[in-house]
Amino acid sequence: MVTTFLLLACLAVCIGATVYLAVSPKVGERFTEFYILGPSGKAEGYPTNLTLGESGTVIIGVVNHEYENVTYRIVVTLDNETISTIENVTLRHDEKWEQNYTFTPQSSGDRMKLEFLLYREDVEEPYRTLHLWLTVRQRE
Repeated sequence: MVTTFLLLACLAVCIGATVYLAVSPKVGERFTEFYILGPSGKAEGYPTNLTLGESGTVIIGVVNHEYENVTYRIVVTLDNETISTIENVTLRHDEKWEQNYTFTPQSSGDRMKLEFLLYREDVEEPYRTLHLWLTVRQRE
């Protein structure tokens, strides 16, 4: 009788543990995807050779895999000067955000660094960074 009770108790614990493991969410690696694409939506065709006054367009993308809601800020700089800021990009876990971004360089030069800095809410240091090297020629 005691043996039967112990076996039933063990069986109940095993079934309960199995159900818990099957139902509870699995938390994997926490990270954020941050990317830029060319205007066609592919990782090619970036506007890296422009004429002064000409605009270039890229697609900026962010995907949250942090297992919590996160608010991001994106700062875009050209040769270390801020040219724009995108505020309050709030994403749920596994939510994706993409937006066309158009820029117009105000000066010419070779190897100008167009940098995209992704910040998490209330954090001073960039969480992720991306960049393109631009050549901007004078108009002839």
